[in-house]
Amino acid sequence: MDTPLIEFRDVTKRFGQRTILEHVNLQIYEGQVTTIIGLSGSGKSVLLKHIIGLLKPDEGAILFRGDPVNKMKKSEMAASLAQISYMFQDNALFDSMTVYDNIALPLRETTNLDKAEINSKVMARIEQTELSDAAHKYPSELSGGMQKRAALARALVTDPRIVLFDEPTSGQDPVRKNAILSMIAQYQRKFGFTAILVSHEIPDVYFISNRILALYDRSIVFQGTPEELEKFSHPFQDEVIKSLEGLQEELTGLYSRRQFKVLNHTQLKRRARGETYSVVVFTLEELNAIITHLGYIAAQEAIRRMGIYIEKNFSAIGGFSTRRHTNEFVTVLPYSDIAEAESILKDFVKDFQEQGIEKIWAGAHRRPASEVCVEFAILAGIAQGQPVAEVDAVIKSAKQQQKEIVRLRFDGGR
Repeated sequence: MDTPLIEFRDVTKRFGQRTILEHVNLQIYEGQVTTIIGLSGSGKSVLLKHIIGLLKPDEGAILFRGDPVNKMKKSEMAASLAQISYMFQDNALFDSMTVYDNIALPLRETTNLDKAEINSKVMARIEQTELSDAAHKYPSELSGGMQKRAALARALVTDPRIVLFDEPTSGQDPVRKNAILSMIAQYQRKFGFTAILVSHEIPDVYFISNRILALYDRSIVFQGTPEELEKFSHPFQDEVIKSLEGLQEELTGLYSRRQFKVLNHTQLKRRARGETYSVVVFTLEELNAIITHLGYIAAQEAIRRMGIYIEKNFSAIGGFSTRRHTNEFVTVLPYSDIAEAESILKDFVKDFQEQGIEKIWAGAHRRPASEVCVEFAILAGIAQGQPVAEVDAVIKSAKQQQKEIVRLRFDGGR
């Protein structure tokens, strides 16, 4: 793998007699979304402050692009820190300033750009974060989601290469939590910055993170992909992950991916040889079209409704489900064949057409122009397996057989 963008080598930090970080080793790579997880008070924010330069380690070294920070000249240190921006947990927008002035503040305070250059940069970020209609409003006049976008626009206006997010979803309901994470992921892809999050929202962060760092007992005990975390065996797993994740995902009400695997393993052991089971794989397509025309909350409401109606229709006959990726769901029907799964699928489609579409429309924070029609489709594929077959292979087979089962639309003139 490439040289880490940021690396900690045996970093220790004490406050008086209390050790907060002890021999911490970690790597953060450029262009990725890295999430630091851990219980409240475990030292996540202290770790973040070392990255931004607000704290220095008592022992060990921090490297930036392979060079030790403590050996850098002041000019080199300043250049490194200038590449980092910070999005505060509570947004930290100034109530007495308009959205425009809040976003312009970092440029006015830290650069020598003239008025025209500042205006050009500020307006570009305002347009890119869809705040054109709110540029001259005050934070108190904005919705919570718009305030988050204003805070993100301010964090991005200096063209940083690294953006730190300290508990960005704290205090939000499940739909808004996932809307904020979706926003961060989309803009990270759009602008290409390296995102570092401190969060305790598991499993929500699974869907946007390239890497997870687990802080436990003053040290980093795990660093790797979300998939590798699910296989991780350590006391951290029981004490932290279970307490943070729970058995069900907040947004959809479906089982977490970890619990889904446990249930499936248990069910496989119970099945007799020759007994079949079915797997249904759902995909919600055109999610970006919903975000573009209806907003992040409507998109998360669409995901939430998928979970609700999958659970409603398939759990009644013993099915259990999980959200595998941002827009992909998997349901296992332990005692059903393909014919029964297809029958239940028809009821799911009817439910979604009659009720789900209305809930998504209600969640839209804006309406598309009258000439715009927003469409999205739900795909589903079914496969049948036996206890001797690995469920991952059956899931793969179901995904390969996906076809469109319903197409829904929002008319702008509605």
